[in-house]
Amino acid sequence: MFEIEYEFQEEDLIHFNEIQFMRNEDIQANIRKNRWIVPGIMGLIGSFYYFYYGDMNSASYILVIAVLWAVLSPRIMMLDLRRQILNNYTSKEKSNMFGTYTLSIDPENSKYLIENSPSGKHKMAWEELVRVEYGKRYVYIYISLTTALVIPVDKVKKGDLEQFAAQAAKMIERYA
Repeated sequence: MFEIEYEFQEEDLIHFNEIQFMRNEDIQANIRKNRWIVPGIMGLIGSFYYFYYGDMNSASYILVIAVLWAVLSPRIMMLDLRRQILNNYTSKEKSNMFGTYTLSIDPENSKYLIENSPSGKHKMAWEELVRVEYGKRYVYIYISLTTALVIPVDKVKKGDLEQFAAQAAKMIERYA
């Protein structure tokens, strides 16, 4: 029997959503457009002020704002994303989501990954799980293409995460 116990907190939820956000090509294309088109237009306006009016001060201010926009707008968008993620959940949903999780695998006679979480006990059929993915500080067991159990490596309280993740991958392959 393989079992791990870990703590899941707000920062882990935010991290997973940021990764999903960064992998979305449409969102990344919009960020690139916002990062370069707006400063480009501001640069044209600054050039107009410099060449047409001969106003170096106004042109300088506009160009500085354009550079700041290009550098800071992605960071501001990420801060806004974090705020939006946390605002999507009610306090009851947060209390059911954050806390201590226990995941269990019985490789001999179980067709389920058993999860004991703050919201209760759940069984997830292996054939419904998608994959196990490894990150730098996290292990993800994908329930669907966009939803995963996020296991922070540094917050595992009990059990061997490497063995557990390897066994989970084997079980997903076996029932796929």
